[in-house]
Amino acid sequence: MTMSDSVISARGLRKSYGTLEAVKGIDLHVRAGEVFGLLGPNGAGKTTTVEILEGLRPRTGGNVTVLGFDPDRQKQVLKDRIGVCLQATNLPDKIKVHEALELFAAFYSKRVDGDALLKRLQLWEKRDAFYTTLSGGQKQRLALALALINNPQIIFLDEPTTGLDPQVRLEIRDLIEELRAEKRTILLTTHYIEEAERLCDRVAIIDNGVIIASGSPAELQANSANQSAVEISLGEALPSDHLPEFPGAIRTLVSDDRRKITVNSKRPAKTLVELIRWVDGQGIELEDVHLKRPTLEDVFIELTGKQLRE
Repeated sequence: MTMSDSVISARGLRKSYGTLEAVKGIDLHVRAGEVFGLLGPNGAGKTTTVEILEGLRPRTGGNVTVLGFDPDRQKQVLKDRIGVCLQATNLPDKIKVHEALELFAAFYSKRVDGDALLKRLQLWEKRDAFYTTLSGGQKQRLALALALINNPQIIFLDEPTTGLDPQVRLEIRDLIEELRAEKRTILLTTHYIEEAERLCDRVAIIDNGVIIASGSPAELQANSANQSAVEISLGEALPSDHLPEFPGAIRTLVSDDRRKITVNSKRPAKTLVELIRWVDGQGIELEDVHLKRPTLEDVFIELTGKQLRE
């Protein structure tokens, strides 16, 4: 993909603070209408990268365009076209919900129907409530409303569900799914691997200021050194530990009671078919079948050696 094909492009992006290099030459391209996830442990450089793209922080080097604009040199025209939802949005305690929306709407040359937005985000009944009285989930929905009031072409979501209870996280994820269905471009950072796996068309894993892998979650999982595992449970013990070589198999293990077979494989679908065929040929009843592929979290830990929250 070239920079001209992308609505967000960075080439050789660098950011230094004195002798500290926070971002060390990132290449990043995001297509129109996709949800792109930026994953990395704390201190990896992802927040710095996003803030540069948003026009909130100047870069040290490299070329960057967002919607064809340079975030350093064309801040105002860019901010009119993007929406930003931070992990924590702090508003005055005594500002009312509708007042906050009206205030932010005044910053832009175009805006959507604020009342309709409040209804969509389940905030209509709270429109006259003070900000300080809102729950954590309501505050985050208001932050999303503020990010959407100018009908942005690109939405930056920086860990939008961190610190929320599971039910509210699901609500926010459903809203992101709605935005995705509207073909809006979303750049998402998150500490929840399953969130990225569910929502993102593509992800980039950043560590120590560089991108170490990128692609769709399925592509990253397929390229993982961690192999898929085929597990079957049997209704009776195998008469012997000796098993044939199955297609794609790297390692075959039999449990101590000989009622469970685990095969690590490069070709799990083919292995599974042949394994079941062999078991059936032995006249042994099959009780359960399980195919385990590497998760995105497995890939992340494999590449960085760290948990996402570190």
